[in-house]
Amino acid sequence: MIAPMIAMLPTPALPAPPVDGRQSERALAIARGVTRLLAALDFAVVPELQLPSGRRADLTALGRDGRLWIVEIKSSVEDFRADRKWTDYRAHADRVLFAVAPDFPAAILPGDAGLILADAHGAEIVREGQAGSLHAATRKVMMLRFARVAAGRMTLLVDPGAIGITGL
Repeated sequence: MIAPMIAMLPTPALPAPPVDGRQSERALAIARGVTRLLAALDFAVVPELQLPSGRRADLTALGRDGRLWIVEIKSSVEDFRADRKWTDYRAHADRVLFAVAPDFPAAILPGDAGLILADAHGAEIVREGQAGSLHAATRKVMMLRFARVAAGRMTLLVDPGAIGITGL
C-alpha cells in the first residue's frame, strides 16, 4: 500500500539555485545560461558550493571524467573589483572561469582564467583559461563535498522537512 500513497504525494517543482539574497537578477541570469552550457557539455553543476576553505563558489561543475571547474560570476565591474576571493578557487578546481554578460568589459579579467559570456538563455566559452591538476586528496574532498551537497539538496526537494542535512 506504500506505492499508492507515494503516487498521491505532490511532485515538487524543480528548484532554482539557492538564493541567499546576495545575487542580483543579472547574476542569476548569467548562472542560468552557464548552467545550461555546462549541462550541454556533460557537466553536473552545483550552485553555491561551500569549499573546504569556507568560501562559496558560485558554480561548481563536475565532468564525467572527474574534472572540476569553478565558475565565478561577475555581474558588474564593481562586483569584480570588490571581490578578490576567486584567486583561492584555484586550490579547489582544475580550471577557474569567469562568467559575465556579453556587455562586460572582459579585458579587465585575468587572462589566465577562463571566460564565459552568458545571458539567461545560454552561454559560450570564449577562453578556456589555464588548466591545472588537483592533488588526489583535494579531488576526493571536492568530489565528496559535491556529491553530498547535491544529494542533500535532492533530499530536501523530496522532503523539505528532512532533518540532519548539513553543509548545503
